[in-house]
Amino acid sequence: MLEKTIRITMLFDFYGSLLTDKQQQIIKNYFYNDLSLAEIAANLEISRQGVYDHLHRSEENLEEYESKLGLLAKYNKLRQQISELETILVNKKFIAGNNNCELGQKLETIKSLL
Repeated sequence: MLEKTIRITMLFDFYGSLLTDKQQQIIKNYFYNDLSLAEIAANLEISRQGVYDHLHRSEENLEEYESKLGLLAKYNKLRQQISELETILVNKKFIAGNNNCELGQKLETIKSLL
């Protein structure tokens, strides 16, 4: 369940603005605010089943956007490549573990952008 939550929240970060306002609200309440379906239903004055349907449809939409655009996959690949680059630079002693050198600082700047 935790892996699904992390994946959905990451997909939401990339594609959330493509969802309807109600879908965005339900995703935020369920995954970010940890509200139950019943609590969300009460807040939105819709049925619990309605919340479930919106949530399920939203997750499907997010996965569909990812399958077509692949932004999360590209993001994860970029993070992996940067991590591997950092390992190589440390192993070759181009940068120290504390990253005080100019190259280490640049690498930290790049990592902070992700």
